[in-house]
Amino acid sequence: MIEMARYFTDEHEWIDVEGDTATVGITDYAQGQLGDIVFVELPDVGSVIDKGKDAAVVESVKAASDVYAPISGEIMETNDALEDDPALVNTSPEENGWFFKMTIGDKSQFDGLMDEAAYKTFCDGL
Repeated sequence: MIEMARYFTDEHEWIDVEGDTATVGITDYAQGQLGDIVFVELPDVGSVIDKGKDAAVVESVKAASDVYAPISGEIMETNDALEDDPALVNTSPEENGWFFKMTIGDKSQFDGLMDEAAYKTFCDGL
């Protein structure tokens, strides 16, 4: 069985790790702060993004916000469903509203990320 792990960043991205691939989106907390999502700009497939750099943009009725790469890697796939229905980020932020899938460039980069319990504690302190 393939082990899947979920990590969180202090910028409110989540990252699911499955084998050598990582799926990235924003957390339920983040979408709640943004409000109604009206547009999502996704990265180009094949582009290589460094950890902490802008990977996507999400726009709500309140504001535009960058989505940062939680790790370094190459964009393998983007969630085309968000182009037609950006509100998926609101209704299913941590499942169907994922943004992109990427290769895992350096597994040691997971060391600085939080697990779900740590992320919940982090959000409770905000």
